[in-house]
Amino acid sequence: MRALTWQGKNNIRCDTVPEPKIEHGRDAIIKVTACAICGSDLHLFDGIMPGMEKGDVLGHETMGEVVEIGSENESLKIGDRVVVPFTIACGECFFCKRGFYSGCERSNPNAKAAGKLWGHSPAGLFGYSHLLGGFAGGQAEYLRVPYADVGPIKVPDGLTDEQVLFLSDIFPTGYMAAEFCNLKGGETIAIWGCGPVGQMAIKSALLLGAERVIAIDTVPERLALAAASGAITLDFRKDDVYDRIQQLTDGRGADACIDAVGTEPSIHSGFDAVVDRIKTTTYLGTDNPHVLRQAIHCCRNFGVVSIVGVYGGLLDQIPMGSAINRGLTFRMAQTPVQHYLQKLLKLIENAEIDPSFVVTHRATLEEGPELYRTFRDKQDGCIKAVMKP
Repeated sequence: MRALTWQGKNNIRCDTVPEPKIEHGRDAIIKVTACAICGSDLHLFDGIMPGMEKGDVLGHETMGEVVEIGSENESLKIGDRVVVPFTIACGECFFCKRGFYSGCERSNPNAKAAGKLWGHSPAGLFGYSHLLGGFAGGQAEYLRVPYADVGPIKVPDGLTDEQVLFLSDIFPTGYMAAEFCNLKGGETIAIWGCGPVGQMAIKSALLLGAERVIAIDTVPERLALAAASGAITLDFRKDDVYDRIQQLTDGRGADACIDAVGTEPSIHSGFDAVVDRIKTTTYLGTDNPHVLRQAIHCCRNFGVVSIVGVYGGLLDQIPMGSAINRGLTFRMAQTPVQHYLQKLLKLIENAEIDPSFVVTHRATLEEGPELYRTFRDKQDGCIKAVMKP
């Protein structure tokens, strides 16, 4: 079959690889009908995520049709149309039983290696390094889904692939980011990053009752899309973000701040971002937390900092004195997608949100490597790219 494979930093190829096979009774094989490039995939493309091996199949935003099921899988049948969460979860362990599927204790076969880096291992993920299981991803013609009686959600034929595909990751992630803000109604929420997750967070915050959303980016197309959703937009290359948020909130600060950027902010974000980049380049640091620093300073006393941007290692110069003395609450997670699926599918079915609004580019797998570059370099107005094998 054809699939997008990682060959090294800034090197992705569309290759012919072996088709997946059933390896366990709870498995399923799906024929991929749509898959997407996620902002998190760019961390692999840029070579900053450890544990990648040459030839690894990429991709964790995937949906398709069930073509084969394992002998123990009674939840699916051949022909079912499903969306596959990027988090792999057994459904039976301590964390899964409590709805924390992204903390599954069983799904990462390389849990010891992850534990050495992070203290404990999160769940296995599709197409996202051997540190997180080495599972083949879904930017391919076919995908093996472990624990397929727990993860995939069946979707009705009345909805298009693009309406439901983002249930796999960015819609639950953006919704969780807004939910973490503990919205009661009437709040001002500041969101750093107007990429796909940031766009979903904007929509979700407004759905959950925020009165105002302040969206921060510098890419014109992203800012325009954020404004179309009802956000107040700030261009960090033109506006002093802290000063503008202070002005908009009468000096109090935002009720909650969402970091939807993570470890790779723009080099134009500020002097500290330049210093962070130098540190990572010279192996004196692992991540670039400019956005997190700014979110902490812009958050009001006893507000919430919600973190859904990806960080991989150690953060330097975080203003914990500010956070502690002003009573901030931090909420963060790798999204337990399964926890949100039914609720968010219902929102789509009820036409309260159509996640396909972020799609700007459509392509084949063969066009995928070039599309990675277009997305990474923010060229051609690219906000979200969907591929159809």
